[in-house]
Amino acid sequence: MPSFHPPLRTLMGPGPSDVHPRVLAAMAQPTIGHLDPAFVGLMDDIKDLLRRAFKTRNAVTFPVSGPGSVGMEACFVNLVEPGDTVIVCRNGVFGGRMKENVERCGASAVVIDDPWTRAVDPQRLEDALKAHPQARIVAFVMAETSTGALSDARTLVDIAHRHGALAIVDAVTALGGVELDVDAWDIDAIYSGTQKCLSCPPGLAPVSFNERALAKVRARKTPVHSWFLDLNLVLGYWAGEARRSYHHTAPINALYGLHEALVMLHEEGLEAAWARHALHHRALRAGAEALGLELLGADGERLPQLNVIGIPPGIDDARVRQTLLADFDLEIGAGLGEFAGKAWRVGLMGQSASRRHVLTCLVALASALAAQGRTVNREAALAAEQAIYG
Repeated sequence: MPSFHPPLRTLMGPGPSDVHPRVLAAMAQPTIGHLDPAFVGLMDDIKDLLRRAFKTRNAVTFPVSGPGSVGMEACFVNLVEPGDTVIVCRNGVFGGRMKENVERCGASAVVIDDPWTRAVDPQRLEDALKAHPQARIVAFVMAETSTGALSDARTLVDIAHRHGALAIVDAVTALGGVELDVDAWDIDAIYSGTQKCLSCPPGLAPVSFNERALAKVRARKTPVHSWFLDLNLVLGYWAGEARRSYHHTAPINALYGLHEALVMLHEEGLEAAWARHALHHRALRAGAEALGLELLGADGERLPQLNVIGIPPGIDDARVRQTLLADFDLEIGAGLGEFAGKAWRVGLMGQSASRRHVLTCLVALASALAAQGRTVNREAALAAEQAIYG
């Protein structure tokens, strides 16, 4: 078998996003031991950089070895016990995965359903907590990757706390792309992924737990049913400063990459990164609408980094995506769940949030739609995009 050489793609799907050469170069550095003093120092730096990205002082802030889904499991298996009642806000596919985690922990999930593309309704959460006063955990997706919906995390967390419940927040697509302030919003447990707005290859899941969440972990009546994700064990490797006890062999080179990606985010500045994602979202939206396409969702509830575009009647979804890949080396995402065959998911995340990416996507979509006989005005789309950039 020959060596594998991947094609060079432009990644504008729901993840992974394009990875900067600095991150790839960092990952290509020599591998050292996971208990090497130099690596232990790097671990401390990564924790500090993650605290800055999450805007938190939580001591327990670190990357779990595994993708964002492992970060999700780490939060649920540590905080949810058999017999607990958990309110799960579901407005897309990943809220449904939260429900599955609750049930696999032996707990009862009370599900609040909101329409796809819409944010979680705070009043519905308030009503559910009043109807289920025994609930001690609320779980919701801040940035729903399947629908492009952005929910008001600060308000939802506040409602949970007023009813004596902890909040578990999915920020897989949020971190680095939109405003997020763990401490100011008093979030108890939060998880993310590296392959979205951090523009790092997939395989690590940043998490953060505050003291309120850790108190619940310490007060458990039953053991955490995952050995690998048990905070009581894994923190022996990640929590100690300068000294570590062996828990597992960390993905060393992947952590090199995460460190460099976080350094780059720090160099840019969080607020600047949020503004960049918002700017390119506005340009993409203007150009897409000039092509006769509609961004799904409501004003004020759309994620700038994950744009859900309705597929026009008579357009072959798979054929468009195949054309983009074959003719432009451009990847966009298909719809998930209710949106399968009805919408495209276009990511403007991390390094993929740039004017070059917006321009490439608009030109490619215009070409693919025209190839299926749809009348499009590419010049109008490019003029609309240019007007946003001023």
